[in-house]
Amino acid sequence: MRAIPLAAALTGITAALALTACGGGDGGGDTNAKSDASGKSSACSLQQVGVDVGPANAAPAAGDTGNIPVTVTNTGSGACTLDGFPGVDLRAGGTSWTLAPEEGAKTQKVTLHQDEAASFTLTYVRGEAGSGAAVRTLRISLPGHTGDKEWKWTYGDVAEKSADKLDATVSTFRTAGD
Repeated sequence: MRAIPLAAALTGITAALALTACGGGDGGGDTNAKSDASGKSSACSLQQVGVDVGPANAAPAAGDTGNIPVTVTNTGSGACTLDGFPGVDLRAGGTSWTLAPEEGAKTQKVTLHQDEAASFTLTYVRGEAGSGAAVRTLRISLPGHTGDKEWKWTYGDVAEKSADKLDATVSTFRTAGD
């Protein structure tokens, strides 16, 4: 008689541990932005948002500053949250530079409901052809989530501040009302 309740208890404990390990039930993990029972939303993932890069105000010549707006639109059915700076890397061959936030920028938590959008801006200084970083790829990730997407970089070389730092920054997320 004791084997049945023990087996049932072990099954319940195993199920609870499996849910905990997968991030189930707490609104975290890769839940595609479903809200939990308290109404909180999870981090936006690249699988549930559309990302549009540009149109850019490209820097026409070396030393000029260019701005590239990036718009993130929630295409999922539930709310999701952008809490932190976007991850932005510029790549040239086997070299990659992670862009720092613009000076003085502070993060703000932005919740996107279905079809709502937020944007951020990548600002860069155009480098001399052949002496700047010959960037070919733009890679974007979202805060609180793993994974990234890449776009072709067509805005020319980027000025280098040092061997490991480009003259480029990223802003915080903003909504239409900001």
